[in-house]
Amino acid sequence: MLAPPRTVVRREAGLYALEQALQRRGFRHVAGADEAGRGACAGPLVAAAAILPEGKRGEIPGLADSKLLTAAARDRVYEHVVERALAWSVMIIPPTEVDARGLHVCNLAAMRRALASLTVRPEYVLTDGFPVDGLGVPGLAVWKGDRVAACVAAASVLAKVTRDRLMIELDEQFPHYGFAVHKGYITDEHSAALLRHGPCAEHRFSYVNVAAASGRGNRPPRARRPVETPAALFDVSVTEPLLLPGTAEGTVGVASGEQPQPSPSVGEDEAMEGEKR
Repeated sequence: MLAPPRTVVRREAGLYALEQALQRRGFRHVAGADEAGRGACAGPLVAAAAILPEGKRGEIPGLADSKLLTAAARDRVYEHVVERALAWSVMIIPPTEVDARGLHVCNLAAMRRALASLTVRPEYVLTDGFPVDGLGVPGLAVWKGDRVAACVAAASVLAKVTRDRLMIELDEQFPHYGFAVHKGYITDEHSAALLRHGPCAEHRFSYVNVAAASGRGNRPPRARRPVETPAALFDVSVTEPLLLPGTAEGTVGVASGEQPQPSPSVGEDEAMEGEKR
């Protein structure tokens, strides 16, 4: 029996090498998925997916892992991705769902929803770090995928820019916390504000530091969020560019999402909560 031909990843192709190798094997539409906000203790978890076109049009100027780009550079790359991508989508998971289902479960569900929402069906999927099952197509979890695969890097920029813009809007509603600066991550400034003012509706009460500041740290993760906390502000999917107030309006549609599922074990939450990024 003849062995299948080798797939050669050409180093000179750089960030586009893995996708080009898959395209040479017949997988024309390679989707990438990534998230932003996993390590934050406030604000939504945002996941994105993107399929870039083959050839020169799919080579995005300045594309890189979103964490390696300045805010201005991310905005420029974001616009290029939105303009050039064959398909892209963003899913926004509110803090209430993170508290109810657990961070890791929500992370995988958000990437799965983003990939399922693409208007072009992917033939192969690359995800950053974690394998995502139930997609109906072959896939590969790539360590540091946003630095290895262009479609994953594009998804990372979509997720990061969307989340940052949401956090800037939240800063206007909850000005005591400085969300516009640290975007809800566990910085010294955010920790000080959290202790001084207590958590707001957009904090994740399943995180140890938020639970401690709320006085509910002795309760199980899913019992820490007060019943009277208002519903989260952003349970939506985004299929058009999300723009800041004062610019042209984008389109934000309500996501159908998934029906609530049984919660995973408490141990999983405790392993993930409070993670820094």
